[in-house]
Amino acid sequence: MSDLTQVEVLWVEKRIENRIRFGCVADEKTVDRHRRILSFAPGSIFAFVRWTSNDFGTVISRVDILRAVASGQRCSTVPYVKPGGEILLRLSGWQKVERVLRMIDAVEALGIDPADVAPDHWHHVHNRVSVNENPRAYTMARHQAWLHRRRAMR
Repeated sequence: MSDLTQVEVLWVEKRIENRIRFGCVADEKTVDRHRRILSFAPGSIFAFVRWTSNDFGTVISRVDILRAVASGQRCSTVPYVKPGGEILLRLSGWQKVERVLRMIDAVEALGIDPADVAPDHWHHVHNRVSVNENPRAYTMARHQAWLHRRRAMR
């Protein structure tokens, strides 16, 4: 059994789109012209964005920021993710998803890979996004503090 977390990304024009917004892909396998399986190493963080629509418009918009787990570790089930992952952020509804995507863009504008952001940041973002407040921005100083803390934990 592989220790990798597998995510099925799927695209059916004007119906379904499952995509990875950020994360370091360890392996990729093309299933067919609409589906790929992306794999992530244990401990890596990635954003999984999905939406589904029908003839009347968008039915589901969701963003999950997950940490890949090792085989046998406790995890939460997430559609299209095997075996699952540690949920750092889970939001649905286009307005909330769009705000999170803008926050990811802001982190990238600082020159920081969102996959390297402190996991606690993703844990606490949902409170401000859900009540439509301006979420606390991730700064270079906060990032440097996180990197220092991560080095000290090793």
